[in-house]
Parts: sequence; C-alpha cells; structure tokens
Amino acid sequence: MPDRYSVGDYLFDRLAELGVDRVFGVPGDYSLGLLDHVIAHPTVEWTGCSNELNAGYAADGYGRLRGIAALCTTFGVGELSAINAVTGSFAEFVPVVHIVGAPSTTAQAGHRMVHHTLGDGIFDHFLHMHADITCARAALTADTAAVEIDRVLTTVRDQHLPGYLLLPADVAEAPINRPESPLPPRVGRTDASALAQFTEAAAELLGRAGTASDVGVLVGLLTHRLGGTDELVHLLAAGPLPHATTLWAKSLVDESEPTFVGTYAGAASDHPTRRVVEESAALIVAGVQFTDLNTGLFTQHMTRDRTIEIGAHSASVGDTTFGPIELRDAIAALTPAVDALPAGETDPQATGPAPPTAGPQTSALSQQALYQLVLSQQALSQQALWDGVAEFLRPGDIVLADQGTCFYGMGTRRLPSGVTFVGQPLWASIGYTLPALLGVCLAQPGRRGVLLIGDGAAQMTVQELGTILRHGLAPTVIVVDNDGYTVERANHGPAERYNEISRWDWTKAASFLGAERPSTSRRVSTVGELRSALGAAQQSPDRLTVLQAVVPAMDVPPLLDTLAKSLGKSGQNTGKLDG
Repeated sequence: MPDRYSVGDYLFDRLAELGVDRVFGVPGDYSLGLLDHVIAHPTVEWTGCSNELNAGYAADGYGRLRGIAALCTTFGVGELSAINAVTGSFAEFVPVVHIVGAPSTTAQAGHRMVHHTLGDGIFDHFLHMHADITCARAALTADTAAVEIDRVLTTVRDQHLPGYLLLPADVAEAPINRPESPLPPRVGRTDASALAQFTEAAAELLGRAGTASDVGVLVGLLTHRLGGTDELVHLLAAGPLPHATTLWAKSLVDESEPTFVGTYAGAASDHPTRRVVEESAALIVAGVQFTDLNTGLFTQHMTRDRTIEIGAHSASVGDTTFGPIELRDAIAALTPAVDALPAGETDPQATGPAPPTAGPQTSALSQQALYQLVLSQQALSQQALWDGVAEFLRPGDIVLADQGTCFYGMGTRRLPSGVTFVGQPLWASIGYTLPALLGVCLAQPGRRGVLLIGDGAAQMTVQELGTILRHGLAPTVIVVDNDGYTVERANHGPAERYNEISRWDWTKAASFLGAERPSTSRRVSTVGELRSALGAAQQSPDRLTVLQAVVPAMDVPPLLDTLAKSLGKSGQNTGKLDG
C-alpha cells in the first residue's frame, strides 16, 4: 500500500469490507492510476477481461454468487461498452458497482475537448445515461468522496441493484482519511403492525387449507436476491409442502427433495406441477416476478382468494395487501402457521418421478444393455444432450445456461442437491453466460463451472475463454452446434439468412485463445460420443474441457417449442391471478 492514503484506497477498502475480492474490467488511460491502487491492495485483485461488455457480464456472474461485485472501465467508450451488462444486472437484481475512471477535474472545469467525449466540453452525459439503470450514482470530488462512496455502496448493498461512481483521475489520488467505522448495517423496513396483521390473515387462510400437503408453494428469484433463502428453507422444512420454482429461480430449492414438483411456466408446465400451483387449497407465492418467458407467455393461473403473495416490500392475502414488509420477514412469519398444520398425505403423482418398475433381473439387465448399445449409436438430439448433461452434473456444480435452447432444455431437468443454476431469462442477452462463467468460477473457486451455450451466442463473447484459461480455471464448456440461431428459427424465419452464422471449429477455440494452457476439446455427434467425452471431463477436473455438441438445426426442446408457438398469440395470453 502507498504511504499516502487516497480516495482510491478508500474505495477499495470499502468494497473489500462488503466482500469484494476482485475488480473486473479493462484498463484505460483515465483509470490507469486508479488500477495501481487495486494492484497494491492486500485483498482486492484485478481481473482484466477482453472487453468491457464481457467484464460487465463477468462482474454480474460474480455478484450473483458473492452478493456484490465491482466493475471498472474508462470514461465514455469503456463505460458505454459495458452499459448493456449493467442494464442486465439492474433488470435481474444483481448488485454491481460500476467505477468509471474520468478525465481530471481540471479538464472538466475547463470544458476541454478531450478524447472519449462528445467534444462539447460536457462531462456528465454518460452519468445521466445511467440514471435509469442504477439505484445510486455519484460524481466524486475530493471533498465529497468518503460520504458519496459510502452512500452509493450501501444503497447498492441494500437494494441489490447496480450503482455508478464517476471518479476523475486526480480525485482518485487525492488524500483522504481512513474509515473510522464500518459501513452502517442495513436497516429493515418492516412495520411491526403490518406484519402482525399479515401473519394473522395468512394463518387463517392456511388453516382453511386443512393440511400442509394441501398448501402449494411457488418460489421466485427475488427470494434469493432479497436475502430470503434461509427463511425459505425453514418454511419448507416446517411441513411437507409441495413446491415448485419458476424458471428464473431454478435451483433455489433442493430439487432432489420428494416434495419438489418441478419448474412452473404457466401452461407450458408439466401437469403435476400445474396441479400443485393452480389447484392447491392454498398457495404461497414468494418472490415471483411474472414475466413473459417466466410464465409461459403469461399463461399462469392462480386463484386470488386462495393465494398468499410475498413481494419485495409488501405481502398480500387474497385481495388485502400489507406493508411495508420485507420479503424475508414475511416468509419467516409463515413458518409457525405451517408448522401448526397436520402433515396430510403426499400425492405421489406430484412429488417427482416414479421409481422404475422391477422385472426379472437377468432379462432386465440384458434388455438394458441392448438398449444402451442402441442408444449410444444414435445421433445426438436436444433431448439426449440435456439428459446426458443432467447425468454428468454433481452436487456443488454451478451450471450456466445461455438464453435459448440451453436454458429451456435444462430448465425442465432435475438438478442434484447443491447445484446452482444461472441464467438470464428477463434481460435475455445472448452470450452473457460465457463471461459470467469467469465471474462465478472466481467468486466460488472450489466449485466446478459447467457452461451450456449455443454456437451463435458463444461467438459474441468467446474471447473470455482466454481469460478463463489465463486464470487456470477448469470448467466444462458445452457449445451446442446447431448451425445458427435455433431459438429465433423456432420463432420466425426458420430458413432465412438472418438466422445463419459462420461455422466455427470449436475444438480449436481453447488452443487458439489459451496458447499453451492445458485443455481438452472434442466434437461429439452421437450419444455414445457425448457420454465418453463427459466421462473424460469427470476424470480431468484440472483441465478446461470444450465439447462441440452437434445437434440438428431445427431440434428444439419441448418447453421452448411451446413458448415459440405461443409468441404469435402473446397478445391474447394475459395470465391471471383471479379475483
């Protein structure tokens, strides 16, 4: 650390206090001096990426697992390259602090026509562009730096949304006092009277349901983002509650539990899942946002007078809304009421797949061996690919599925206990998951990353494979080679040129981008080749594995096929929470 304590030091100390141990970004002349303070910091590291957009995606992935992330770009060209990633973080409640190295205060005060500007001497254009995609912003000065850094960081932490800090090069070097106390703790906004009224009304509705097995639970992403995961675990342990998640919240609950009934996507859901969500005597909806791709094009159907709905800052029972109530407090308030209910009988048709039917042992074994032999020789399909990936996964993996066939193909597969599933179904920016793989692997280095991405999406952000190799990471990357934008073909223009892409040999990507770093690459086009390649990846946990999985161009997972066919009718699909 330099002898003189500066604004840059203060900023990175405060980020470290919140749990940030690295900053993602791309260097630029207005931020180079600031990056010296990252290099000198005892606990915060620099992670340079190939471009600012990828750096933003990597920070997003890191923030989803660590609870907060930091991104550093240069003024103008750098920050605007990253703005798509920051917008996605805002849409999906990911707290990312975007630090922008800016021209000096002297240049700004003199309205100089310096590079990376619009040439008009105005330096707050880009700050204003971030107004709608950040929860807090500040243009730092030497006099206000400490107060404004603390304000922006605590707001990002508390609202789980991105923030923006504009830091002129000379201000980053300005002297400042070290923090005298920790950042203030988060203050809850729950009103005790409102919580008591909600608890009473919810208990009455749950009591009318009869038993715990008559109460369904639908879990959404906000339960995780707003810190309600522990409370959810306690609620589900209080009784045999049949429960589902939305696609956006996949893996938020343990999918190996017998009371987990699947992933709910409105009319596109499996019947047992729909029965629990739409026909239970009482339904608890926790942290769900009803978006188009999250609800089967707004085909969700829930009866209002049987529903307890918990949002970010309020909760409702039937038509009555109570607030302000924090999500985690509302979930916790339901646990005693569920605990008081008799267990009831679990419906075996709504609690997971039935066990295989037993037959004569010798005959069964020979038939199974023959079946496996025939299956291994079959050409790879979407169904076989996702079945194979599901078998490959192990507890603790982090699975990233890019928007399109990968997300909807894996969305219906059950995951082992402890697997984290990462997707971006609201912002839905294809290519997001490849740089996000870098972020999640660095956020929790003891876990294996598994990336599932289409060939078109991967072409957008492939450069970050080089960064993954440079950091010695060893994820498994499966590129779905279906010769173009299959998700778009399923929607419109299946034979049109605008859905075509250049053909790449993905088996050469790692060697080209990683030079002499160890890696393994294979092209697989049959079920047997896929199994062999995945088995080899299991045996090489210290090497990056890239698999080019060839499937037919118009092979579409059933869930995505259902959604694509409904897109043309989406104006008529207005999913209901009926009164």
